[in-house]
Amino acid sequence: MVRRREFGGGTSRRRKKRAGDGPEGEADPALDGMADPHSVARTILLDKLTGQPRTRAELAGLLAEREIPDEVADEVLDRFSEVGLIDDAAFATAWVESRHRGRGLGKRALAQELRRRGVDDQLARDALDELEPGQEEETARALVRRKLRSMRNLDREVAMRRLLGMLARKGYPGGIAMTVVKEELSASHEELPLLDASGLEPD
Repeated sequence: MVRRREFGGGTSRRRKKRAGDGPEGEADPALDGMADPHSVARTILLDKLTGQPRTRAELAGLLAEREIPDEVADEVLDRFSEVGLIDDAAFATAWVESRHRGRGLGKRALAQELRRRGVDDQLARDALDELEPGQEEETARALVRRKLRSMRNLDREVAMRRLLGMLARKGYPGGIAMTVVKEELSASHEELPLLDASGLEPD
């Protein structure tokens, strides 16, 4: 007779994953013993909102990952929105201000980031409209001036291509980018040398 080998000194029954469990089915100590899915959902949201603001779409995704029923998730999310704990409009405004000033991102890049986080397009447009007139161009100029400091050994055509590429990656429209780059190259106090094909300054 062939004996069946058992590992670990016997059999163990795997606990069924419950709403609120952490990764790999591990119980979340803060939620252990909670049977009411509304309580579980509220605890999850409060925990996630403690560290940083989040959009409703992001929080809905987290509740879905924790297997909170859709109708319960909607009710709790609605309640959090009513009391101001979830506010996509405020999130969008703060995001635009922070990412524009801190990372120098243009409106196009900011709109893409907000869309990825589930912010409604109209709310995103409203937040972007709060940037001061001319602020996008002013920020682009600051980026170009800072970058120019490291371009002393490049000819003007190469410098222009690199500066335009940088502004494009940061979400600036072509018209603003071209105007700013041309003007800043011309006005630069650190004149960029014109190099010939050999990489040397012509006589």
